[in-house]
Amino acid sequence: MRKVSALLLATERRAISGLAGLYASRMLGLFMVLPVLALYADTLHGSTPLLIGVALGIYGLTQATLQIPFGMLSDRIGRKRVIAMGLLIFALGSVVAAMADSIGGVILGRALQGSGAVAAAIMALLADQTREQVRTVAMATIGLSIGVSFAIAMVVGPWLAAWAGLAGVFWFTALLTLVGLVVLWRWVPPAPRRLRHRDVGMDRQQFKRVITRPDLWRLDLSIFVLHLVLMAIFVAVPFRLLNAGVAIEYHGLAYLAIMALSFIAMVPLVIVAEKRQRMKLMCLLAIGAIAVSLSGLGLPLSQGNWLFMWLFVFFTGFNLLEATLPSMLSKLAPAGAKGTAMGVYSTSQFLGAFLGGTLGGLLASVWGLNAVFIGCAVLALLWWMAMWRMPSPPQLSSEVVALHDTQPDALELLMEHLADVVGVEDVMVVPEERLVYLKVNRKELDQAALSRLISPPKP
Repeated sequence: MRKVSALLLATERRAISGLAGLYASRMLGLFMVLPVLALYADTLHGSTPLLIGVALGIYGLTQATLQIPFGMLSDRIGRKRVIAMGLLIFALGSVVAAMADSIGGVILGRALQGSGAVAAAIMALLADQTREQVRTVAMATIGLSIGVSFAIAMVVGPWLAAWAGLAGVFWFTALLTLVGLVVLWRWVPPAPRRLRHRDVGMDRQQFKRVITRPDLWRLDLSIFVLHLVLMAIFVAVPFRLLNAGVAIEYHGLAYLAIMALSFIAMVPLVIVAEKRQRMKLMCLLAIGAIAVSLSGLGLPLSQGNWLFMWLFVFFTGFNLLEATLPSMLSKLAPAGAKGTAMGVYSTSQFLGAFLGGTLGGLLASVWGLNAVFIGCAVLALLWWMAMWRMPSPPQLSSEVVALHDTQPDALELLMEHLADVVGVEDVMVVPEERLVYLKVNRKELDQAALSRLISPPKP
């Protein structure tokens, strides 16, 4: 086997920056609607709380349905073609929503936005353009861009809507998508190869192994409920701010303060989770904070400054889980199955968004805004109980190393030798990819023994 320098090449920097920007801009367009749609929906014909909720979450249904087929299509006709096609569909959906004068038109536009399901294709293109040794950094950059885009959307959405209306938010999203097309073709380098990557893409052979693991489906449940709750409460949160005396044009400032403070509070908790190996404790703390804050928002004690305190607690818990759940998934996923585990995880997230919008709209239409928060609080409490029995995740890391000219009949012996190395917990050798996937405990790893096995033979 061979090791390659972990320093980023110029083409890798361009690929990472360009694709992270594409991913973030797309999520920005989806998220900007959250804090404003409920407030501006009274200008749309046929608007009801239930249909507002459907409009908020419908993108999740089409995204969950099409992301895996789009990823498979990119294996056949090329990553950039599929990404460009998805971006055009997303732009079309934005235009349809911008021109709509009814809630049905907005629902159609949001469904089309979700139909541009290029997340898997973007990740596959990123994997094509980066070496195994820097891929973790590349994927982490994508994850960071999603978090940043959500925070920006919560601030920019209300400002843009106050200036240009709800249609202006969708027109801005369409323009942003067209800029993304230029970035895709002019900045992102051509992919030198098109391969399957088990640390990124879905592997059907690993699917059953992933979905039958209780620790992994608990994480899928977590991201499902987290985004269900997020989407549901935005049927009601904008009206809470109005009732607190915050004018529509100042909602962006309110979200800016809340998001900034919650991010500051979240960072030390993430450090405790990672450095002190308290992942499960921080996860339970975050879910508990979400349950308590939702209960507070649904009770009379949500007026004035209490409203901002409960929102601060909610988003601190939300941001903490957004940061730690993918890390837990990476630690728990079997060697060579991280891409499959992440595909199931992402699908759960999008389905949660769809059901959350629908559930929030239904609760609001039947029992009022308080019922949205109380219903979500009960769901969060059940979620906390489901996570209570989950074992603490082991402190394992993923390693991907390239095979040298090892003969096929020696691969099984190589696997046995790798599995015998102290600190190596799981091994998968994939001859067709010429890669070995490892799960290792870095604190116990016998690095010298591993290096002897992965070093190329001397000439």
